[in-house]
Amino acid sequence: MTSLSIGKLRGLQQCATPRGALAVLALDHRQGLRKAMHPAAPTTVTDAEMSAFKQQVTLALAPAASAVLLDPEVGTAQCIAAGTLPGQTGLVVAVEASGYTGDPAARSSQILPGWSVAKAKRLGASAIKLLVYYHPQSPTAPAIEALVRDVAAACAAQDMVFMLEPLSYSLNPTEKKLPSAEKRWVVVETARRLVIDGVDVLKAEFPLDVAVEPDERIWAEACAELSAACPVPWILLSASVNYDTYLRQVTVACQNGASGVAVGRAVWKEATDLTGSARADFLRAIARQRMTRITSLCEGLARPITDFYAVPEIESDWYVTY
Repeated sequence: MTSLSIGKLRGLQQCATPRGALAVLALDHRQGLRKAMHPAAPTTVTDAEMSAFKQQVTLALAPAASAVLLDPEVGTAQCIAAGTLPGQTGLVVAVEASGYTGDPAARSSQILPGWSVAKAKRLGASAIKLLVYYHPQSPTAPAIEALVRDVAAACAAQDMVFMLEPLSYSLNPTEKKLPSAEKRWVVVETARRLVIDGVDVLKAEFPLDVAVEPDERIWAEACAELSAACPVPWILLSASVNYDTYLRQVTVACQNGASGVAVGRAVWKEATDLTGSARADFLRAIARQRMTRITSLCEGLARPITDFYAVPEIESDWYVTY
């Protein structure tokens, strides 16, 4: 069990449920959200429209989550200023630039220009999130590993919780996604390689393709393998699967070592097709019910963060050297 610094401990406490599970509402989408809101012409979706959507979603769903993940461009400051992010809800802020650069089979990630871990700390974030595109056998793997080390060092300097989100991809340009067996290896091996000292939470993909592997016993084995490889709490992202499928994934993942979720489109994606009162009604009723159920599921089944992190020893003069 690792002893956390006091600042990181506080950040995790802000993001967790009373039992120590993580039920994060993911709303840091940028270009993908533009496409969802206007598939035929995503570039016509304005920043103001993106911000308004995120404010509607946080207003309806954030009270049912333990934390909310937002982007710094059209989400974080706008939701805080609008008062749609509850003060008692944890705030996770993305630090990466949207998308990737380089060849599709050798992807590079970078910090959003003009943004930093220190700025996220200054605005009051409980944690930061770094998304990277990673395949252990990619020629860009060493550069991604160096980026993770740099962000871990920046988080240590700010005493900030570091949530890492690696996304897998195929090295074969003729394949749109990894075959299920290779995805399992990549997700597990990524946890072994990228979860270094200073990474506090892993936001992970489901470690196989459920569309081609329907047997939940195999799902359980893959999740248990990921749990064995990951030395920190891991939480399951939703990757745009439908709600019913995600609910099954969450159940299996939490029964086999996951510490919760970071759920986005599985809860709210239908809202992108709606406007006005129809959108508000959907968010208040169906989406809110979904988020509430997922949070309750995590609270009941997830492995608590206290299984991983010990409370630090506090000396009377701790503040002198802090």
